Amino acid sequence: MKVKVKNGNVESALRLFKRKVTENNIIFDYKEKQYHEKKTTKRQKNKAAAKVRERKRQQKQAENPFGLK
Repeated sequence: MKVKVKNGNVESALRLFKRKVTENNIIFDYKEKQYHEKKTTKRQKNKAAAKVRERKRQQKQAENPFGLK
């Protein structure tokens, strides 16, 4: 990934670089591939995350059952 520095303005180039990195999820991919993880472990993590999301959704639904603001 390349970012050009215009007029010696390193700060704006750094901001642009950070934005590109976050848009492309490069950091996430790097962290994910940093070490090997078994498929079963990945599945367990995904399942746990889904449970948390569902619990959060149900809690939100219980607070406001008709979806009114």
